[in-house]
Amino acid sequence: MIGSILPDSPAWQAGLRAGDEIVSVDGNDTTLWQHVTMAMLDRLGETGRLQITAIPQGQIDPRDFFIPLNSWQSSSAEPDPMGSLGIVQFDIPPILDTIVPDGAAQRAGLMTGDRIVSANGESVSGWVQWVNIVRASPELPLEVVVERAAGAERAALILTPAASQAADGSVTGVIGASVAPFDLYASLPADQRREVTFNPITAVVPALQETWDKSVFVLESIKKMVIGLISVKNINGPITIAQVAGETASYGLEVYLGFLAILSISLGVMNLLPIPVLDGGHLLYYTVEAIIRRPVPERIQAMGLQLGLLIIGGIMMLAIYNDVSRLL
Repeated sequence: MIGSILPDSPAWQAGLRAGDEIVSVDGNDTTLWQHVTMAMLDRLGETGRLQITAIPQGQIDPRDFFIPLNSWQSSSAEPDPMGSLGIVQFDIPPILDTIVPDGAAQRAGLMTGDRIVSANGESVSGWVQWVNIVRASPELPLEVVVERAAGAERAALILTPAASQAADGSVTGVIGASVAPFDLYASLPADQRREVTFNPITAVVPALQETWDKSVFVLESIKKMVIGLISVKNINGPITIAQVAGETASYGLEVYLGFLAILSISLGVMNLLPIPVLDGGHLLYYTVEAIIRRPVPERIQAMGLQLGLLIIGGIMMLAIYNDVSRLL
């Protein structure tokens, strides 16, 4: 169920609104937000139309909404499918928590516990909206109104976000502040909660289906990188993997195990690619031997080994380069 839609965004122009319940994306059923995200990730780098089927708020019959795509986020180093369309899953209250010392937020007088009310006269209802305003305003003064002391008083401040260059070369605004912890589940009304459970037996089929879907997604992503539909900046190395592992662990055991499952599937699929030095390369040699009825000549195996080492070494260097670039 959509929390909010950013005004004038692609999703807004297509007719989607807050409170609409997404039931499928491109014909794929979406019981959970995870399904919505994965269905959208399958379309990265493509040109055409994204079909979202949703039940408008207050209605019972679903209808189709179409959003045009044009090389969708093909150059993005950190694709955000729903964010780029203007779809916000849920509104996190725009309340500040940590304030970075000597950052733009501290210099403007913002404090821990401040709730952002408006920016340049525009009402701010959620954290995502606030982040978009900040990112779009590098080194531009913002007239910000905040609530303090549980709404007992308001303060007007001038905030000038600092300019920060992203990995893709774009310049965005940053202020040096984080969002306050928020219990999403406890805040959701009953009609926006969905619970799906399986026992050890009925869980087998959906588990196999999830594994198959993730495997196909990895292969499709590799194909799109090779033909240039999505950026090779999406290749991550050990540094980024460690960072994501730490973040997911902070969200709870269930999220962390989900990350480990995706990581394991990705590594498994990569290991089965027909590249010498990988298990997939050995399977390739076995297949050739079964066809020609004799061992593959050692000279060809040696050349394949050198080529495989070159490919794997190049991928590893690219992944580490991307990791370092993100840190810088």
